[in-house]
Amino acid sequence: MPPWIEYSAVAVCAISGVLAAEGKRMDLFGALVLALVTAVGGGTLRDLCLGAEPVFWIRSPAHVTTALGAALATFILARFMVMPARALALADAFGLALFGIVGTEKALLFDSPAIVAILLGVVTGVAGGILRDVLRQEVPEVFRTEIELYATAVFAGALVYVLLRQWLPPSEAHRYIGMGVILLMRLAAMRWRLRLPAYRSRSRVPPGEGGK
Repeated sequence: MPPWIEYSAVAVCAISGVLAAEGKRMDLFGALVLALVTAVGGGTLRDLCLGAEPVFWIRSPAHVTTALGAALATFILARFMVMPARALALADAFGLALFGIVGTEKALLFDSPAIVAILLGVVTGVAGGILRDVLRQEVPEVFRTEIELYATAVFAGALVYVLLRQWLPPSEAHRYIGMGVILLMRLAAMRWRLRLPAYRSRSRVPPGEGGK
């Protein structure tokens, strides 16, 4: 995996963390915490599951400086210009695409079974956002019925990536195809409001209406 991909993923997710601080009455420290948690949370959980010690950002502290630098730049920029309404969703989409395949590929390097690698790709992509939303005291986006295909997009892209690796000769194009699938699915879902069915149980029969 080229290093620039993981650093790009960290930067994009850090940006989404800062954007998520809007309206939450957070100061610079709070915004930077959100950014750092979003940027390294998923990869940390992945590495702990894989037994990869030390976790990636401790082994390479440049990931931390990249996240903080991107977060600080976004924090300053937001004070001088109006950020686009969908900036958070777009940053999140790119973060999902990058980290989803980064996580899947790293799991495969640790000889994880295909399904485990795919699931760890999903964890890498969405766990940082879950931690971010918990700190914001909100229901994580991945669990909201009104949020268009989120973890599903990561699962689909990771699955495509794993199948390409298994069925075709080795090629760097496989990872970019997987990222493209995630990004296009997420953007298409945002554009056309594509969602999974929501859970609904059958209502209980009101008292006095039994047997009808």
